[in-house]
Amino acid sequence: MSRLFRFLTLLLLALALSAGAAEAQLRGHGGPVRAVAIAPDGATAISGSFDSSAIRWSLARNAAEQVLRFHESAVNAVTFLPDGRIASGGEDGKIAIWTAGNPQPARVFEGHTAPIVGLAVSPDGATLASASWDHTIRLWPLAGGEPGILQGHSQGVNGVAFARDGKTLVSVGYDATVRIWPLAGGSAPAIVTLPTPLNSVAVAPDGEIIAAGADRNVWFLSPGGEQRGNVDAGETPIISVAVSGDGVLVAAAGIRGSVGIIERRARTLARTLVGPGLPVWSVAFFPDHRTLLTGGTDRMLRRWDAVTGDPIGSVALGGPQDPLAAFAGDHGAEVFRACVACHTLTPDEGNRAGPTLHGIFGRRIATLPGYNFSPALKKLDIVWTPELVAKLFEIGPAKYTPGTKMPEQKITSAEDRLALTRFLEKATKAK
Repeated sequence: MSRLFRFLTLLLLALALSAGAAEAQLRGHGGPVRAVAIAPDGATAISGSFDSSAIRWSLARNAAEQVLRFHESAVNAVTFLPDGRIASGGEDGKIAIWTAGNPQPARVFEGHTAPIVGLAVSPDGATLASASWDHTIRLWPLAGGEPGILQGHSQGVNGVAFARDGKTLVSVGYDATVRIWPLAGGSAPAIVTLPTPLNSVAVAPDGEIIAAGADRNVWFLSPGGEQRGNVDAGETPIISVAVSGDGVLVAAAGIRGSVGIIERRARTLARTLVGPGLPVWSVAFFPDHRTLLTGGTDRMLRRWDAVTGDPIGSVALGGPQDPLAAFAGDHGAEVFRACVACHTLTPDEGNRAGPTLHGIFGRRIATLPGYNFSPALKKLDIVWTPELVAKLFEIGPAKYTPGTKMPEQKITSAEDRLALTRFLEKATKAK
């Protein structure tokens, strides 16, 4: 009898641990998870999604505590303020300040004329910085007053981060520059040009600057801007970077779903976290300096042990949630993988941040029912063909379709453009 009792006890314990691991993944968003942040005490997280919502999560209960709905489109950036409030920034160019439990924002900041894609709060909690594709950074006094505006980037600003001493602000953008802005005295920023567009930035406790490159490299600079080296962190562009609170580890999220873990001082890629193969848009470290929270195209928030490389909970690889699983080995599908965060291929999947591409060829631009296109696109005289889609990515969406909300990106290889359009001809054909 005692053996049976011990067996049943161990079985129940195993089932409990198994259930806990499965619940470690957070499900709730209806679209890709674009941004994540963790509260300083590690008890709460906030996520923003292409589904236009933000969700406040209890990390102790692994459950959503509140769904925040205000933004008119994708929520691209989130952060916690020192007093426990939450800030969210959207594709609509607005920033909402939320108090826990309230269904509407306590305050709204408006002024940007293009999507907001990055937020950072100053160490003293007095200022919120926002990065926008309108080429500017704005500094919002949280106690009230007009924002300061930092100008100089020639293309969209993708990320901002305060130095830990609060004396400087770092910004990065599509123009391949890192700009280090002194926050007192009105001095001009130090400008460093790297060989690639930059998608994200973080600052380590000792002031070192860490920038995510579209060339798959993570770049390291001194607090003053001197280049200190780079680490090849994967096979595809790096979308997001985060540094652990103790400054030991850097997480670099890639467009194909892997996350490189870099030992910062050694400048080595220690390990790679391999997920479902879909883009990972956001990463954040827990206060323990080793647990990592990621958000991606599979609409989930996932926990990882960054020291061992192991997932906390189950990870489905290439399962039914991967819309490209049926096209394995198709080069055009791999080129399209960078697009799955915003576009679906079949009518039953519907629209995301961008319209579904089902039946795109032969359809006039901005005419798909059920999607809110920008007024500028409705004025264009374009009927989509494979040749015109290839042209769009050859010269870039901003030039070919002025007024688009689509991220600025080019496909420089003619072979890749041809593979993409041939794939779209097959995958989006109306039946």
